[in-house]
Amino acid sequence: MTVEKVLDNEFDLLMKDIQAAYLSKGMKATGKTSESIENTSSLNVGRLIADENIEALEKGRSPTGSSSSGQVKLIDVIKQWIIDKGIVSDIKNDINNSALAFLITRKIHREGWKRKDHGGINLISDVVTNKRIQMIINKVGEAATITI
Repeated sequence: MTVEKVLDNEFDLLMKDIQAAYLSKGMKATGKTSESIENTSSLNVGRLIADENIEALEKGRSPTGSSSSGQVKLIDVIKQWIIDKGIVSDIKNDINNSALAFLITRKIHREGWKRKDHGGINLISDVVTNKRIQMIINKVGEAATITI
């Protein structure tokens, strides 16, 4: 087996294990983040890429302040999340999705998002461990030795 094939196989396994952890930790909202994980390994480089929102599943989200540029982006993400999840407001006077998204966004900007309180964090670091990296390095080394 070539180094390229070993890396491709191992990074496919990493991708699948991250996606499994995403489900087991109850992180699925719309599934878009999990679907965005992609193995882009090539030649002698192993690489996974994903939507930028995956970072919040690794460590939560710190308070972000109320900068208008960030708030516009976050509020749009929250509005789409409300739609995708089919959330119906049970609040008095039945506020609309935009108002609900504003309230959620404001709370996140003020307090952050404590992912650890909602199923856990460390989506990537629980899967991509030092032991796992060393195992991949060993397999790559074996493949390189056989090639030589």
